Amino acid sequence: MMRSLFSGVSGLKTHQTRMDVIGNNIANVNTTAYKSQNMVFSDLLYQTTQAASGANPTTGRGGINARQIGLGSKTAAINTAITRQGSPQSTNNPWDVMITGESFFIVNSGSQNFFTRDGSFTIDGAGNLVMASTGYTVMGWQYDPETGDIRSDVVSALQVMNRDNLTAPPEYTTNGYASGIVDKHDTNVHSAGGKVMSLKIFDAEGYAYSVLMSIHAMSKDGNYYVQLDDIKNSDGVSLKDYYNVTDISQIATFGAGGQMPPVSKVYGVPDGIDYTPANGTNPASFLVNYPFGEVLSGFDSNPMMSLAESAGTLKITQINGAAVTDKMPASTTTPVTMEGSAELTKDTLQRDYGITYDDKAGCYYYKNAAGDTVPLANDPRTADEVTAWATVLGKLTGGVTINTPAAATDPSPIKVNDDGSVEVTFTAQFTPTRDDLQYNINSGKLAVPLQYTADGGAGDKEVLEKVYGLTDTDNMKYTLDYVTPDGHASVTANESYNGNMLVFDTKTGNFSYIGAQEQKAAVLDFSASATDMTGATVDLGHFSDVSIDFSSLLNIENGKVSTAGLDNGDGTSANNGTGRKYGELIGVEIAQDGKIRASYDNGMTKLLGQIAVAKFANASGLAKAGNNLYSATMNSGDFDGIGQDVTADGEGSMESGILEMSNVDLAGEFTEMITTQRGFQANSRIITTSDTLLEELVNLKR
Repeated sequence: MMRSLFSGVSGLKTHQTRMDVIGNNIANVNTTAYKSQNMVFSDLLYQTTQAASGANPTTGRGGINARQIGLGSKTAAINTAITRQGSPQSTNNPWDVMITGESFFIVNSGSQNFFTRDGSFTIDGAGNLVMASTGYTVMGWQYDPETGDIRSDVVSALQVMNRDNLTAPPEYTTNGYASGIVDKHDTNVHSAGGKVMSLKIFDAEGYAYSVLMSIHAMSKDGNYYVQLDDIKNSDGVSLKDYYNVTDISQIATFGAGGQMPPVSKVYGVPDGIDYTPANGTNPASFLVNYPFGEVLSGFDSNPMMSLAESAGTLKITQINGAAVTDKMPASTTTPVTMEGSAELTKDTLQRDYGITYDDKAGCYYYKNAAGDTVPLANDPRTADEVTAWATVLGKLTGGVTINTPAAATDPSPIKVNDDGSVEVTFTAQFTPTRDDLQYNINSGKLAVPLQYTADGGAGDKEVLEKVYGLTDTDNMKYTLDYVTPDGHASVTANESYNGNMLVFDTKTGNFSYIGAQEQKAAVLDFSASATDMTGATVDLGHFSDVSIDFSSLLNIENGKVSTAGLDNGDGTSANNGTGRKYGELIGVEIAQDGKIRASYDNGMTKLLGQIAVAKFANASGLAKAGNNLYSATMNSGDFDGIGQDVTADGEGSMESGILEMSNVDLAGEFTEMITTQRGFQANSRIITTSDTLLEELVNLKR
């Protein structure tokens, strides 16, 4: 038989095999993570009809090549493009995962580990992460509650939806931290209420509370104190009232408070204060101006007086019927006569006092006693005109006197302006509330002589307050030590504080300490129990002490605005110790490193496990096992049973919500299909031609 006939047969077989490979590639063009294959040809074997010979130097004859006749072709190898990445396909399904790089997911059939690039996963009835197509469990590493991280151990099935992962238990708050700026020129830190801050905390049962604290400036630059003001539940009710105790300190305390070293300072007599040194018979005294409202009965309740005083038109004309002179005494038995003027706006008169302004007529109208609407004179001079205005204005002026002009040429006490406003000139009398008043002709005010007794009497406190402007507060007590002949006072300040001292470096504005030297945190200390006002014991064991870190605060200029505030947690990236309420599962996500985290409606996230991957020295050596699975072979390298983090080599990652598509190149496959068809066709021609030759041979003998 002719050798060419069998060569053609082998060619047909190998091209058929190549067509099978191409057909399988095209059939899997839409198979998730399918890796295309290609076939490599090689020649089959050769029949040697004459061996090669070398040159003969003796005879001078040269060498000849061997004579070999090939016997066809065979399949040399079928290679898989296993390391070529397929294109990504977005699915928006969080359980669909694509690997970038050369790693493989590890799945288990129950008896054997397989490897796959197909990341179309789902959750089965037991809460396991499994392949959607086969139900094989996805393998990975488990969460270690002792370390709070993943334990890289022998891979095991990832049960991400077990009962413990469906909810997040409540947890009490253990940490808090302060941040922001304390501006020493902020009026809030110098006020009685201080700069208020609120810290949200949770108890062991998940109930939320607001801890109210405040920062207060002390007399020494860079020194402040932080005190606990109140703790309120989620309904805004103070725990003091909720538990029926007398003070919030029975519930919790924040530092023990303390006393600063006394500080002495000398103050001079301010401008406008008349000072009389002591002589042989009289003690030193200060003549201090008092606001009219403090020393005249009914003054503050009279609206006309407030308008006149703010306009600066008010003056005292008589005391007890006599024209005023300097140091003229006024007492509770001597009425004070005052004159002044005030302007009432059109809106005020129309809105509150029953008169109407007519823009066309340019005057006001009112209803008289008979119920008739009559005009008010714009320039009243007669007694009837003035009385009419006084009757209307009496509702506003509180009984002050509007004098009738003595003559027609005298100025009118009422003047209606073009814009409808009304200027009123009046006289009023008030009775002093104290007997020691004197008229200070220099200021036009009533003044009180304050005496320095040098014995620490009650009068010294008034001298400190009224003369030197030093008023005792809850935290600052002033003592007047002595007054020099020229009126300078030596004053000792005794300053105390509640809560914890907060100290800043005055050179840099950086935090120095809270409570004590080298201490950056202070503790909100909850009592284990308290006794309410009925004598019953209140259990407070569901609260936990909270350590609050103040080291991030700065004491720098910020436009006179302090931004200091409190947050729960320790301020790190993990923000440990925030506390939380009871939480329900709202979502699960797979990170690029394969870590699976659950999110809960209380803001908590929980690490559930990590998808591990396998990487092989020769991934092309893996054997296809069907269902998008591969198994390890002797030529791929063994799987160590542990796997690795997909990001360990710095090149790989996982993308959630995306699947890897097939890497089949249809253009290339169709091109190879054409060459395969032509090759098959050519080999078939070898057979038919060889058959023709055999036919001619048979026909030699007829």
